[in-house]
Amino acid sequence: MTMLAMDAYPSSSFDFPKPVTKRSGLHRLFAAAVVSDQFRKVLLSEPELALAGGYLGQTFTLTDKERTIIKNVRAENLTDFAQKVNQALKNEKPLA
Repeated sequence: MTMLAMDAYPSSSFDFPKPVTKRSGLHRLFAAAVVSDQFRKVLLSEPELALAGGYLGQTFTLTDKERTIIKNVRAENLTDFAQKVNQALKNEKPLA
């Protein structure tokens, strides 16, 4: 079995642009909720505690608006929670 080293191909062969994400803190928050049943339960029942405690010692970098939304959304499950957060963010007024 032959294994390829990461440097087997010049980096220029794979120069894909890195996506720019404005909401990486939210992405990390939802990733933690997907992989951790315990974190998800806390997020759904006590979102302030989930934000304060972070996940695996890492906090989430969120805007004040994102924090406010997360703290105020009430949902029975993660799907509903995500939909409500997404809807609240869509209704967010753009900065002038």
